[in-house]
Amino acid sequence: MRHWRKFERMRRREERRAEARGERETMGAWGHFDRWRSPYRLYRDTEHGRVAGVCAGIADYIGVRRRMVRIAAILGLVFFFVPTILVYLALSFLLPKKPPELYGSAEEEVFWRGVRTAPDDSLKALARTFAELEERLARMETAVISADFDLHRKFRDIGG
Repeated sequence: MRHWRKFERMRRREERRAEARGERETMGAWGHFDRWRSPYRLYRDTEHGRVAGVCAGIADYIGVRRRMVRIAAILGLVFFFVPTILVYLALSFLLPKKPPELYGSAEEEVFWRGVRTAPDDSLKALARTFAELEERLARMETAVISADFDLHRKFRDIGG
């Protein structure tokens, strides 16, 4: 328990130093995880939004077209005006704006969208990728530990 507290103090101290230097914590594949800039959090997408970006943020979060969410919101306004307008206003005040640098690349954005909408498929894709890497590593190990590899290396050392 004491080591954990020491680790937390060191982490907080490093965060304060980075903040003082003007560095922002990013959500990279190997970087630190900032829970307030999470790629699977619901945001208001003001860049693609019409009014406050709530419908665009919901569409991005659940992985559907923005037009479909807007149609659902309009239908909600027609049939349930007061609850729909209250929920929309509450979400427009409570949801944070989507950070501009939320994803490191377009590939990372596609990955996190897949994690949100179909986590099982994303997990299967990751398992497939790791299986392919494991096969490549096994082939490399076989080539390196073979007698031919050592023989080729000796001939290369003699000739060069």
